[in-house]
Amino acid sequence: MAAGLAGVFILMFLFLLLLFILVCRPWRFFLSPSSLSPSLSSPRRPASAVKADNLVRPLLSDNVDGNSGQSYDMPEIFLEASRIQIDEHNTWPERQGLVSQEQVQSTDFCASQGDSLVLDVSYDASQDIEVGQTLKRSVTSSSPIDDQKHIREDSNYDIRIISEKPRSPVSAFTDKKILRSSLTLEVIAGPSRGLCCSRESASTSVLPLTLGRVSPSDLLLKDSEVSGKHANINWNVNSLKWELVDMGSLNGTYLNSLAIHHPDYGSRNRSEPVQLADGDIITLGTSSKISVKLSQYFEHHIPCGVGMVCDPMSARRGAKVLPMEDISFCQCPLPGVEQFGIFGICDGHGGAGAAKAASQMLPDNVASILSCPERRSNVLSLCDASDILRDAYARTEADMSHEYEGCTATLLLIWFDNNRELFAQCANLGDSACVMNVNGKLIPMTEDHRVTSTTERARFAKLGKPLKESETRLCGLNISRMLGDKFLKEQDDRFSSEPYISQVVPIENSCTGFALIASDGLWDVISMKKAVQLVLQMKQKSNNDVQNSADTIANKVLSEARTLRTKDNTSIIFLDFDALRTDSCITKA
Repeated sequence: MAAGLAGVFILMFLFLLLLFILVCRPWRFFLSPSSLSPSLSSPRRPASAVKADNLVRPLLSDNVDGNSGQSYDMPEIFLEASRIQIDEHNTWPERQGLVSQEQVQSTDFCASQGDSLVLDVSYDASQDIEVGQTLKRSVTSSSPIDDQKHIREDSNYDIRIISEKPRSPVSAFTDKKILRSSLTLEVIAGPSRGLCCSRESASTSVLPLTLGRVSPSDLLLKDSEVSGKHANINWNVNSLKWELVDMGSLNGTYLNSLAIHHPDYGSRNRSEPVQLADGDIITLGTSSKISVKLSQYFEHHIPCGVGMVCDPMSARRGAKVLPMEDISFCQCPLPGVEQFGIFGICDGHGGAGAAKAASQMLPDNVASILSCPERRSNVLSLCDASDILRDAYARTEADMSHEYEGCTATLLLIWFDNNRELFAQCANLGDSACVMNVNGKLIPMTEDHRVTSTTERARFAKLGKPLKESETRLCGLNISRMLGDKFLKEQDDRFSSEPYISQVVPIENSCTGFALIASDGLWDVISMKKAVQLVLQMKQKSNNDVQNSADTIANKVLSEARTLRTKDNTSIIFLDFDALRTDSCITKA
């Protein structure tokens, strides 16, 4: 009996030992990996199993361009001096190129199952990496990415793609647009709370902007802790950034609570320039705090003798800055029709959306109509662009889909005829206005479309819907002609998008003349006659610096509106026809 039990235990022990050997496979510790069968080797992960999200974003794609206002999950990544080859086998065409040492923006990248990605990066001994060394990420740009099918060559940022062989989806071209920036300062704390000031990067004649306690500081702060000339802000044309400099103040200058003044406190030495960003807070001394608002945009070349300025203004003294709904535009020359140039202002209501759309559509529509040789020839031979302007406004109104937003639209078209004589003609909707002065003669170029104007009251009466004596508005608006506002136009047929077209004004070579276009923020506080007199006085004082003279005059008129306490956005375009003739912006046939 005992022998039988011992035998059972021995069999159970042998069975457990065999089971252990089969499970643990101890022989694998005594054999080389090459002797193992393929089935026992560690499986390799197929390339198709790698997710694109685990890569550090792609280096080339069809979607490259910066400055759209859109937001993407991944930021732009800049890579330098790398040779990149992307080899895609399934659905993607082969692309390979050389990325120059200038910065190149990365773009969105999508990998599907079965695709393989090969990165061939050239070796650089100066960038050897030791084991354990932390890899430094490339500089990340905050600029969003446009959804367009090309790569831009931008002379402002010196961005370029050099291709080793032609690539149909990717092309390079020169972008002639100019980067501009707008700076707005608002005192949010201290004795001068509510005070505001703004500058455009293009207005070099009124830069740098000075902050101090005594005149002629641009932002005049009544604070005993602020020095007479405390600090200034200037636009750096090389870095394309606004920069703040402490001018040797006694009580210091702080940016986001960090001191930026000279280390030798109280030495009255200027500090090094410090770049500003949107949302920064500047503190002068201890009590005066100033908020910084920056916006960037692209604009076409502004010809000689043209000054463009704007200011959102405040609803009342000491109040917050109004939202900016004015949009100014200038295209000189018009693309494809180099004998023509266009200048205009759209003043939005209910938001800036309609004004932005109209400021893009109107020049495009005018250029499109003038691109027809027959219609362009008619303008040059008849010296009249009425039909061109009327059709452009009609097309713009038809293309706009803004139900609850609208805008005024004042547009001045200029051109040289075959005899090199200069002509100007204006069209407008709303209460933004244009006035010209030729050889001392004042010429109104627009018609007032406010509800209370004589012309509009007469139009209402002709429609059989006259205004009551006490009525000054239609559906809450004080203007009755505009672009957009489709809902209001369906409710009341007294609203119209039919523009007023002025007579053509010839400006002969022997004549002197200028034009002033402005939104209602100016005309609410100053008459056309007073504005023209102010310009004539400034022209007499100006020196031979034509471009700075145009900027100075535009800023002087804007300053006058500010002094008279206008309560609306104010945008001004000044055109000096004498200087414009000397600029090569328009082809003189």
